[in-house]
Amino acid sequence: MKYYQSQMKQLVKENEELQVRLKQIMKEMDLEKSFALKALFHAEVAEDGEYRIAYQELDLPRR
Repeated sequence: MKYYQSQMKQLVKENEELQVRLKQIMKEMDLEKSFALKALFHAEVAEDGEYRIAYQELDLPRR
């Protein structure tokens, strides 16, 4: 699965739990938001992560 920063931002925006997790990663690892988003992607989305389907649905064309 390919990482797209815009999709990851949208996913985090729509999910309060991911917002909290992003802030934790930024604080614990002292990362800038863009790097923390990528870390969150690998932790929670990629490789059958809990939010994989929600992330993939963002890639579907809107009707």
